[in-house]
Amino acid sequence: MVPLRPRPAPPHTGVLLLNLGGPDSLEAVEPYLINLFSDPFLIRLPLRGAARRWFARWVARRRAPHARELYREIGGRSPILPLTEAQGRRLEEELGPGHRCYVAFSAWRPYIRDAVAQARADGCARIVGVSLYPQWCSATTESAFHDLRGALNGALPLGEVDRYPDDALYLEALANTVREGLRRFERPDEAHVLFSAHGVPQSIIRRGDPYQREIEQTVRGVLGHLRAGQAWSLSYQSKVGPVKWLEPATADHIPALARQGVRKILVVPVAFVSDHLETLHEQRILLRGIAMAAGIEQYEVAKALNDCRLFARALARLVRGQLARLSPAAPAASVARP
Repeated sequence: MVPLRPRPAPPHTGVLLLNLGGPDSLEAVEPYLINLFSDPFLIRLPLRGAARRWFARWVARRRAPHARELYREIGGRSPILPLTEAQGRRLEEELGPGHRCYVAFSAWRPYIRDAVAQARADGCARIVGVSLYPQWCSATTESAFHDLRGALNGALPLGEVDRYPDDALYLEALANTVREGLRRFERPDEAHVLFSAHGVPQSIIRRGDPYQREIEQTVRGVLGHLRAGQAWSLSYQSKVGPVKWLEPATADHIPALARQGVRKILVVPVAFVSDHLETLHEQRILLRGIAMAAGIEQYEVAKALNDCRLFARALARLVRGQLARLSPAAPAASVARP
């Protein structure tokens, strides 16, 4: 008689990797946009219930044709799901037995609520939410953790890794991508490093959001790993709508650099830890065209962190820090979405 193999023990800790997500097909673009414009944290309008749902559908229908073309140019889908799954595998390797990672997206599948349900079904006794937004922002980080707390509804203890703008290992991992990018230049010392972060409306910052301050903190930390005297600047991309956003806008800043005599640029996606539309299309296609038209002779984009081993090691250390503080008898508080 062949003995039965023992069943593997269920994971003790579920680690949810929180990010916005992206459409996994061209058909998913419009419903994905509806989810984006339905989020009251992301779109700050005095609309609730049916009025907000109508607004989200109206805007998504208008924007979907253009957005589908952009996704078609990068392969017909966002790569963020397989990349986040790869990040999860790396993190599981770093954390070791007793931990299981789950992809948890705010605006597309797998949704945060589904990841929580799966973690509970797998027997997880506690949850750690890990933000894949290194710098805290109310439009993204707050929204994701709000959904996570609501999905848990106090059922399991919850730890939160909600930011790490100055974490030493994260900064080292990001600096490595900058150094790798600089090696593409024959004379790296002639390259201007342009840190490009996702923009937000200035009104959010005026209300006390720390996003801009933490972006600047990350940039200073990365510069500490680079050669003294490295030429650099910081700008913001992806502006939407008529309100005033953080400046300078990357699309305006690149021609301004060219007018100042800069001819070689390395763009660094400072607020993005995985490749998606903003890195693959906006930075590599749209901004490249703007740079070439402005007279930039060499334009390069540093790689996103993606499944970088050192980044996974940084996240693992942050998760362990949360687990050291987490009491099994201290479940998360229940919250209601605004």
